[in-house]
Amino acid sequence: MENNENEKNVKIETQSSNELLLTSIYQNVQTALQSLDNIMSSVKCDALASEISRQEAEYNIISEECEIIAKAEGINIKDNNMFEKIRLWSSIKMSTLTDKSTTHIAEMLLLGTFMGTLTCIKDQAEHSQADEEILNLSKKLLNLQEENIEKFKTYL
Repeated sequence: MENNENEKNVKIETQSSNELLLTSIYQNVQTALQSLDNIMSSVKCDALASEISRQEAEYNIISEECEIIAKAEGINIKDNNMFEKIRLWSSIKMSTLTDKSTTHIAEMLLLGTFMGTLTCIKDQAEHSQADEEILNLSKKLLNLQEENIEKFKTYL
């Protein structure tokens, strides 16, 4: 009987980790997509604009994968709340108000991507018992963010 209780607890912990990790991945991606979208109108460098578009496409793929997994697993992933979206938008607009240089925009994008990377690393450690499919999606996001950091560095 005690063994059944342990199995139930492990299953509940795994389900909780799955939901928390998948939601965090989704919110991380949505933040990146919103940031890229909000900053695009300030970008004057064609090469950087092209890079942002490439990254948006990659983030959209991960977002779709989150939605597919959530639907299959019966997980209700939550988007970022409206306050966070408004805060992000206003922060980007204020920061680009006086400096729209490519270097400044690359710096802003790097800082945001660093924050997303840190979130991925912490989430993977906190939710290591999540299903492999979700952990792999988190690793995919982390790899994308690490690649993006290297790309943005070239614009400093």
